[in-house]
Amino acid sequence: MAAALGMDAFSLGFGLGLKGLPAVRIVQISAAIALFHVIMPIFGMSAGQFVSAVLGDVAMAFGGGLLVLLGSHMIIGAVRGDAPPASFEIRGLAGLLFFAFSVSIDAFSVGITLGLFVRHLLFTVLMFGFAGGLMSVLGLAAGRRVGRYAGGYGEALGGAILLAFGLNILF
Repeated sequence: MAAALGMDAFSLGFGLGLKGLPAVRIVQISAAIALFHVIMPIFGMSAGQFVSAVLGDVAMAFGGGLLVLLGSHMIIGAVRGDAPPASFEIRGLAGLLFFAFSVSIDAFSVGITLGLFVRHLLFTVLMFGFAGGLMSVLGLAAGRRVGRYAGGYGEALGGAILLAFGLNILF
């Protein structure tokens, strides 16, 4: 289950990594994602079924819509030859935390059911954090490597990945 939750971190990390992020930023982003992959299931358990039904759908739709907009903006910028969109830059602590939150929102939903059948809760959520962090490092590093060779096409590819992921969330 931890690896499955980490797959979205890999996919988004790959798209973001195409921008050629420095290693320090990869570590920062991955650490934030790992932290949120621990926190979100705990919040999910305490939030209950009602909040999940209401907030889960709204948050997922918002996150999906944001990814569609960012992906589209990256594709358009790459086709036009513009600079990478500033809206996709993860700037400051607030931007980093918002990105990590949006990547980890599915862990919130999983957290609602965790309390029902998991005996070793701390171990489980720590594994979620480890898997989310590891998968994001792998995705960011792979995207960075591919981005070096893909040039402008890498920006369009990253946008297409984010767009597809956002559409998958919405539909």
